[in-house]
Amino acid sequence: MDSGLSFSTADLAQTRFAVSPMWEVVTSFRLLRAQAEPPVHRRWAAQVRPRVVRAGLGHGWLAELIPAHGYLADLLNPTPDSPFPTLEAELAAIRRTAPERVRTELEMLGTERDLGSSPRVRLLREAPEAALAKVTAEIEVYWEIALAPYWARIRRLLEADVFHRARQVAEHGSAHVLNELHGSVRWDDGTLHLVRRQCALTRDQAGSGLLLVPSAFAWPRVLTRSVPPDPPQLAYPARGTGTLWEPRAGTPADAVAGVLGRSRALLLAELDTPASTTQLAKHCGLSAAGVSQHLTALRDAGLVTAHRSGRSVLYARTAVADALLCPSRGAPDLA
Repeated sequence: MDSGLSFSTADLAQTRFAVSPMWEVVTSFRLLRAQAEPPVHRRWAAQVRPRVVRAGLGHGWLAELIPAHGYLADLLNPTPDSPFPTLEAELAAIRRTAPERVRTELEMLGTERDLGSSPRVRLLREAPEAALAKVTAEIEVYWEIALAPYWARIRRLLEADVFHRARQVAEHGSAHVLNELHGSVRWDDGTLHLVRRQCALTRDQAGSGLLLVPSAFAWPRVLTRSVPPDPPQLAYPARGTGTLWEPRAGTPADAVAGVLGRSRALLLAELDTPASTTQLAKHCGLSAAGVSQHLTALRDAGLVTAHRSGRSVLYARTAVADALLCPSRGAPDLA
């Protein structure tokens, strides 16, 4: 099926990019629900899936609203009010969803699968405001265990995509960029065609303009949101996703160790993937007490962050630490 989204001059003028934490929540959660994740995300999924299972999120609110296939609740992807909205801002927008919109989307979910007499669905219908507070609370749990430890790396990828395409717009125009987003997206004579899409996307189903959202987890397809009067949204695979989880080559250990000390440099290098104090102590040959002391110092310096996962705390490098270890990756790729 080939659907077309027509553009006026005003629509093109209102086309913009945004990096959305909630699109990463939705696409990554759906990826984890699949029987087999794409090879590009296998390393991430192997670390995250056990945490999600332990947290009981496989049968929670997100599971009700994000089926493994087909339509997913549009209320989870409110229109970003800025190019780089925070998760907190998007969660607040979700909680403000009108009750009528919640019920409409539940009906749309029900046309594709049997929602049965789920108490969560019943609460969403009968008390949307209270239910959405529970939905966003679960999203915060999912974020902490599945995305927050990796967010510096993911956000850098998404920002680099936006900077690259903004430069392409300046050099070649919007039509050129739209035509290069994805193999299923084609620009032709004032219309954006979505080829082989089950759900049509037309201008009478959406507001003016277009919001383009790069995603690390949308690969290999594009996803759309069309909720008038909001502009239509198109989430597409970000450039460079294939290398997102590859181990990074850092600077020689001695260079960083000369500034931070050998143990702290070793811990930062080990945090190429998030880890707990116990894991770091085992891998680095240090005492747990020593690791904890070093991590506190690194956290105070803004070089690591801590994220709770059940009874454990996972530590992750920040973008500042990545820039320190890998100077060539310290700024978005503008080429």
